[in-house]
Amino acid sequence: MAQLTLHVLKPSVNNMAARVFLRAAKLDFVEDDAWGKTRSPEFLKKNTAHMTPMIEGKGLPKGTLWESCAIMQYLANKHELSKFYPKNPAKRAMIDSAMFYLTGTLYPLVARATYPALGFPAYPGEVAATALDAAHKKDAQDAAIAEPLDVFHKFYMDKGAFIGGAKPSIADIRLAATLEFLAVIDYALPAWARSYMGAMEKSLGKAYAEPAGDVRGYIAHVKSQRK
Repeated sequence: MAQLTLHVLKPSVNNMAARVFLRAAKLDFVEDDAWGKTRSPEFLKKNTAHMTPMIEGKGLPKGTLWESCAIMQYLANKHELSKFYPKNPAKRAMIDSAMFYLTGTLYPLVARATYPALGFPAYPGEVAATALDAAHKKDAQDAAIAEPLDVFHKFYMDKGAFIGGAKPSIADIRLAATLEFLAVIDYALPAWARSYMGAMEKSLGKAYAEPAGDVRGYIAHVKSQRK
């Protein structure tokens, strides 16, 4: 019997990060497609926030854990997977900082730019109004995304291959997954980011390609419906 159950929504890049990590780490798990289940009484009993990805496993204080970065940190700590999450305090702090910067700064910008195109709901309670036309909105969104992307390249990577150094870290998995969503708005990634995503897939192989394929397939389907 598998040690972990991973509950996911396959089109989501948040979920993709956890899916890639568990595969790359070669952990013993089963995957449950939670599409249409997250508001069910059974799911809400385990996860009052009705969020995915979510893991279930022994040893967790509440029996479950959600948030992709927290999942990766917990499992890397539990299984001593230092190649993905270094034990050195300074190096680990940089990985944590990159993930916090992503979830707090980059991802909200990516979400606001891509969710309408993907048909995903907006952030709860969010209302925005502007007199700008669609073209000007896109230009503004592209410019907003460009700045934090540049920060990742110049600060966190510092001209290296990955945030984690010579090999991908959990922060790299989270960043690469996030960048996958930008294809739905035909965002022109800089050359370094395109090379980076290719290097991530080459380094992690099938562990990356399989979950990425689900995200890309969904994006292709969404884009096909516009024609």
